Amino acid sequence: MVAPHADSAPDEVLDTGLRARVGRVYWGYWLVGAAFLSSWITTSAQNSVFGAFSRPMTQDLHWAQSEFILARTLGQFVMAFTGLFIGTYVDRHGGRLLMTVGTIIMTSAMFLGSFVTELWQWWLLNGLILTAGAAMSGTLVVNVTLSKWFVERRARVAGIASMGVAFSGALMPPVATALIEAEGWRMAWRLLALGTLAIGLPLTLLIRRTPEDYGLHPDGRSNAQVAAGAGRTATHDFDTSLTRSQAIRTSSFYLIVAGFGLGTLSISIMILQTIPYLTSTGYGAVFGASMITVTSIPSMLTKPFWGWMGDRTDPTRSAILGFMTNAVALVLIVFAVRAHADWWVIGGFFLLGFGWGGLIPLQETVWASFFGRRYLGAVRSAGLPFALLIGASGPFLISYYYDRTHSYDGAFLTVAALAVVATVLLLFAKKPEARRALSEG
Repeated sequence: MVAPHADSAPDEVLDTGLRARVGRVYWGYWLVGAAFLSSWITTSAQNSVFGAFSRPMTQDLHWAQSEFILARTLGQFVMAFTGLFIGTYVDRHGGRLLMTVGTIIMTSAMFLGSFVTELWQWWLLNGLILTAGAAMSGTLVVNVTLSKWFVERRARVAGIASMGVAFSGALMPPVATALIEAEGWRMAWRLLALGTLAIGLPLTLLIRRTPEDYGLHPDGRSNAQVAAGAGRTATHDFDTSLTRSQAIRTSSFYLIVAGFGLGTLSISIMILQTIPYLTSTGYGAVFGASMITVTSIPSMLTKPFWGWMGDRTDPTRSAILGFMTNAVALVLIVFAVRAHADWWVIGGFFLLGFGWGGLIPLQETVWASFFGRRYLGAVRSAGLPFALLIGASGPFLISYYYDRTHSYDGAFLTVAALAVVATVLLLFAKKPEARRALSEG
């Protein structure tokens, strides 16, 4: 058995390795399933269903599009602030209690959102409270946890887990649209909140901090395999990990933050804006929702492929390929929608989804490969304010641009150009010396 590390949480140390297995299945694989479902429900609550509510709520409550979407901009600031504390907490104590409280907060805000009549109520519930709950129960918590349980297979399991994000995009916009049309937007929020609570709370029971807390090894290696020399990569990864203070003194930290901040802008923007964008150009809401599905299906199905690439090749180069794919897709979408060339529109959204497929698993792999797993939560959370501040203004500025020009084209082409800038930034990011020696060894 492996002794727990000195920074293990006291209540976790009392557990044994037997409690971290079900039969002969490595507990890390149960965490992959939990991460998939958690990513699905938190992405749905924050983003995937948001576009479906845009037109019904703004028309009913007489709000401008930019006023409505300001809730998500505020949410990005909340995510940046709460992330500073969440990552360090997960490093020290694990995410189980955090996810339990966060799920209750998030679903309560969803349910209460059905009663809003004033803008300030919407901004408070959806922008602040819902986002804080999602931050406590969402992707940062589960992705940091997975990166501690897997090293050699890190990108692959991150790819599988992040399929939940794409699954949300594929399933939830049509579901939310159908619920709104059948029951009205207020009842739709209530039903979605209850469903999210029913799925989210049981997931928290699966969360564990690190394999070492239970006498296990990363990647499911047995004691015999480790004694024979397997798992050396995981040991070196732990030993050469950078602390938060060390990481933020490297230029690569800021290049990665800015690169992924700019390169992933299209995800939140298109999830939130596709339905309003297409309806503004003469397409129906159902077609708009279906385009999010068209994007989400290749995003979901290609994640294992991108994860395999991230484990077998340089994940930074793979991320650059994803950014360039997104840039080309956005340009294609803009000109195809202008021409109402439906099949080219569908092709553009499909290509966009292919590019999206790699961005989440590769981002997690790049962070872990540059800075190691021991303090990964603290390092990732230090980068969140910078990354989310980049992304926070995007949806609001695009809505503001539309309110003034009645067109999305210029804004979307700018997002495509920023994806190209992101590729340049990642090209200049170099691993810290100790980590570079590990990868070369």
